[in-house]
Amino acid sequence: MLSTPDSSLAFVADGYHYISRTCDRLGTDGFRTRLMGRPITCIRGGEAARIFYEGDRFDREGAMPASTFHLLQDEGSVQTLEGAAHRQRKAGFLALLTGGGENRMGEIFEEELAAALARRRDGSIVLHDELGPILARTAFRWAGIPDPDREVFRARASELAAMVERAGSFGPVNWAARLRRHRTERWAAELIVAVRDGRIVPPVQSPLAAVARWIGDDGSPLPAAVAAVELVNLLRPIVAVVRFVEFALLALASRPEARARLAGGRPRDLTDFANEVRRRTPFFPVIAGRVRRPFTWSGHEFAHRDWVMLDIYGTNHDPRLWPEPERFWPERFETADPRHIVAQGAGRVAEDHRCPGESATNRLIEAGLRVFLRSPWQLVPGQDLRVTYSRMPAKVRSGLRVSFR
Repeated sequence: MLSTPDSSLAFVADGYHYISRTCDRLGTDGFRTRLMGRPITCIRGGEAARIFYEGDRFDREGAMPASTFHLLQDEGSVQTLEGAAHRQRKAGFLALLTGGGENRMGEIFEEELAAALARRRDGSIVLHDELGPILARTAFRWAGIPDPDREVFRARASELAAMVERAGSFGPVNWAARLRRHRTERWAAELIVAVRDGRIVPPVQSPLAAVARWIGDDGSPLPAAVAAVELVNLLRPIVAVVRFVEFALLALASRPEARARLAGGRPRDLTDFANEVRRRTPFFPVIAGRVRRPFTWSGHEFAHRDWVMLDIYGTNHDPRLWPEPERFWPERFETADPRHIVAQGAGRVAEDHRCPGESATNRLIEAGLRVFLRSPWQLVPGQDLRVTYSRMPAKVRSGLRVSFR
């Protein structure tokens, strides 16, 4: 496998395109380099995604920088587990996020978003700023968390958003976001303890009640701190969907014909549109893992504890998987398999590290589209709709300013 010099500066400058552009230049689907002085192998493509996610070849221990890990997962989370422990914890997430839980989440978001827009029909909004608190309210209601007072809610909503906004940052701004996550986890631990001792009685089937009942490998209840981490890891991804909804609306605004078709079309059309948003949207560009046991792929020997990074963005834009990958084309899913989208992982959701919240993400995007399809709106002219691909996670520079007619 070919090698390149230390890529730290190049990766930071062009995070979303770096691996694919380097692979194209070298004529390969993988290469060795260094990041922050550490040797790493970068891979891309559908076969690479299967190798990375299937067969228990990789774990996540030490794979992500601490600056990212402590904001997006933290100690004791399901992503840090392997084997039977991972499958048991994952089953708890699946029970909450599938089988109807995802539909309820979408219904709550549709209700919250419609009510919020009805209160703001007298001017314009910056969608990126408005959606975070709306999605946080959605998360709280869905999880069965008692209504906090206004200041507590504002703090929690801001903290959940910061976990995503600062996950790709370093230094003081990242440290501040990690401190804020610790506050959120303390609050979540207090909720768990209050449920367990009966001071809070959430609905029996609610996520809050379920997480408070979760047990560990030894058959004992999860430590309150670990249960709190997992409760936060249910809430944070809901707030993170702000970016998918933002890019969905941008795609809708630039395609009047799609707006008309979706308004009177099949429910399947909304799902296809949401899938294309997840495929094409620049969310997080890469995922890293450490080799659990040696194996060979594409003529390259992977040794125990090798650091490997999969190009998520490049795989979702690989023309071998996705013809005309830069084209926003929801109709491709009439024949294409949405399971090949690796925005939220690959492999089998129950056994591998594929995100259990994919269907919930689609329901949230679809709910947002339905609300805006019923609303008279337009993008405010003159705003900066470019995306900065050196920023992780990327977003529309203007935040997407929308006015109501």
